[in-house]
Amino acid sequence: MGLSARLVIDRDALARNFQALRKLAGGAETGASIKADAYGLGASALAPRLAREGCRTFFVATPDEGAELRRALGGGEADIWVLNGYDPAARQLYVDQRLGAVLNQARELADFAQGPTGPCALHLDTGMNRRGLPARDAQALIAAPGVLDNLDLRIVMSHLACAEDPAHAMNAAQRTHFMALADRLRPARLSLANTGGVMLGADYHFDLVRPGIGLYGASASLDVPHPFEAVVRLEAPVLQVRAVSSGESVGYGASFTAPRDMLTATAAVGYGDGLPRALSGKGFARIGQARAPLLGRVSMDLVVLDVTDCEAELRAGAPAVFLGADLTETARLADTLPYELLTGLSARPARVYEGAL
Repeated sequence: MGLSARLVIDRDALARNFQALRKLAGGAETGASIKADAYGLGASALAPRLAREGCRTFFVATPDEGAELRRALGGGEADIWVLNGYDPAARQLYVDQRLGAVLNQARELADFAQGPTGPCALHLDTGMNRRGLPARDAQALIAAPGVLDNLDLRIVMSHLACAEDPAHAMNAAQRTHFMALADRLRPARLSLANTGGVMLGADYHFDLVRPGIGLYGASASLDVPHPFEAVVRLEAPVLQVRAVSSGESVGYGASFTAPRDMLTATAAVGYGDGLPRALSGKGFARIGQARAPLLGRVSMDLVVLDVTDCEAELRAGAPAVFLGADLTETARLADTLPYELLTGLSARPARVYEGAL
């Protein structure tokens, strides 16, 4: 492996996760959220495989992401929607790259209507108070004759705030609010469900679901089991193995003191690669099938692991592996979410893709 970590991304697992989500979604179309460079994993390397699996609708955050995705798809007929809204300064980019604008406020509707236009979606705020047309504005829009007549309105959507918690009352409240507004905007298709919404069941699926984190092998919830396969693993070569005697310390700040004689391994990965410093003293790696606890602090380029029980795997040259099937547990230990772990991976680890494009 040389002297640096690498990020191994399994496109076959991604494809199986897409098909699992498609099955859960029943009669609704299954799209894909591929914003933030496919959650840090490489949109141009993953989107073509999703298209091969039958994905026809993609969601990005910005028009630049949309243009890059269109190129990765070789043009094609896929629908690409820009979630962050409509930027009149990028008007020609929307037109040239056939990007759909998700309109979030009255100002964007007015700008978009100036043309030349393409397809648009309308985002209704149903209680998250982040983006989307507030209820009073949506009601005024619905009541105003002719305002939407000249727009190619394809989708009416909203976003669930608490889908990771199936028992949260906010889910049903948002669905009720969404239906009360959106049904008056038919024949546009309706979309409410992210990955968590897909798992809430058919009442939340409507016409189109737009999962993100489930594609990449995790769930928004750290406590609810999910059916998704690991897509990414961070592999780090072991640079040095040493015997540490009882009473000796390890790493910056001498924050770990060996309670017994131990065998340790220094692996080439750290927060410079996106492994959070919050894992100091509580994270772990896999070496072979053995679990190797992280000792002391995560530094920029290196971590030290307890490999006392991993001698056979070390002799075989096994790397230290982070994330993978342990992505959710790692997020819990770092007091964060899988989303942040994935999007926080730096550009330093080389991306290695397994499975067909």
